[in-house]
Amino acid sequence: MIKSSNVELIEQLDEQHQSYYSINKSQPTIALLHCYDLIDDFLDSINISFEDYCQDFIGSWIFGYINALKQVGVRTILFCISATVDKPTRFIHQPTGTQMCVLPPSRMYHAYRALRRKSLNMYGAKENQSFKDIEDNSSIHRSFFTPLKDLAKSFGTYLCTPLGLLARELKRENCQAILCQEYEYARFDSCVLLGKLINIPVFATFQGGNKTQSILEAPVRQLSINTCKGLIIATQSEIERVRNNYNITSDKVARIFNPLEITTWQAIERQQARATLGIPDDAKVVAWHGRIEIERKGLDVLLDAWQQLCDECPDKDLQLLIVGTGSEANRLQQCIVNMKLRGVMWRNEFVSDRTVLQCYLSAADVYAFPSRLEGFPLAPIEAMSCGLPVVAADAPGVPDIFEGGETHGGIIVPRGDSNALVSGLRRVLEDEILSTRLSRNARRRAEDCFAPKTVGRQLRDVLLNTG
Repeated sequence: MIKSSNVELIEQLDEQHQSYYSINKSQPTIALLHCYDLIDDFLDSINISFEDYCQDFIGSWIFGYINALKQVGVRTILFCISATVDKPTRFIHQPTGTQMCVLPPSRMYHAYRALRRKSLNMYGAKENQSFKDIEDNSSIHRSFFTPLKDLAKSFGTYLCTPLGLLARELKRENCQAILCQEYEYARFDSCVLLGKLINIPVFATFQGGNKTQSILEAPVRQLSINTCKGLIIATQSEIERVRNNYNITSDKVARIFNPLEITTWQAIERQQARATLGIPDDAKVVAWHGRIEIERKGLDVLLDAWQQLCDECPDKDLQLLIVGTGSEANRLQQCIVNMKLRGVMWRNEFVSDRTVLQCYLSAADVYAFPSRLEGFPLAPIEAMSCGLPVVAADAPGVPDIFEGGETHGGIIVPRGDSNALVSGLRRVLEDEILSTRLSRNARRRAEDCFAPKTVGRQLRDVLLNTG
């Protein structure tokens, strides 16, 4: 949440930033919008403060977009909504220098939250309990509350977006286009309506949200997707899904990969990285980093595979590096304890320092990516940029990153298959020639396809119709 001390610290732009933005308002400007009702919810899920978000956070596709567009002369404004502000409030995201405009939710949203709280109490919710908590109590609760929760969430998102304030701030910043985080979220529908009213083109990206949340959204979504200016989708499978579901023409979809600042994602010397982390030089090391969401990220598959790998290789020094935290961190810890897994080194915190992440990745021999559901993941590209071979499940986005399979540095295995994951990991750990070849191919693929300037030109041409 945006605490008062943080607001006092960076609420107003200083003279340097005011001067910068007065000069750069002549640049073409794109408005970027989160899909979350409130930015507070997202920050709570990764256990960081808004101050940290402004000063250090870079682990998101959205800042990759910001950097890519900046390199081709396009200015961006990141719009967020927070219940902790009562008027439009400006901040600077320090790592990228971009301006953030935080808006309060609409007045109706507060009434919705109060009503939602009362509804939960009616169904026996305890203090601070959510629909999800009630769902988890039993299958009966789950079958009833899941559609109710989805309907309530859709309704809340429609109410949350302060269209009048957003319109005013878009005009103030001279924005030429709006880019929404996801098209399968209610905020996209609201922005499409606003775009029609104030004559600003609206686009949306695909970052993993491939399911309409509720029956309330379905008819609106059909209209929104067919009347928006365009969609930016990296994965071929999602492009086909959207074409089939919404009957849109090919010229409405642009296939553009998420960018990564390749020049700053470099491996350090392995021996140095291992010395820093206290890992023996002769150990065989597997790495994973990201948000702790067990089902979505396939961490149950990773732990099963790790147990099997350790059983098959009892005499080898095996180390599994896990970096990250999230809403299911306690559950993951319990799984590790219950399974009595050896060799697990887990940094249970959100790490935004790129040099720290590079140290963990550089210490590894291979990167495991067992996700079941993704949009277009950055984590394996970060590993590739550090020269790591990748063994990845065929989640959405992964086959697009490794279109050439091993020639692009990756071994692809079926989702949910721990045996296949073990087989892929063993191939890399036991074959130095293969490992070296995959490492070289991974780095080359990252340089060729995900560099910010390359992606920035593609985004500029689509968003500003300059192509």
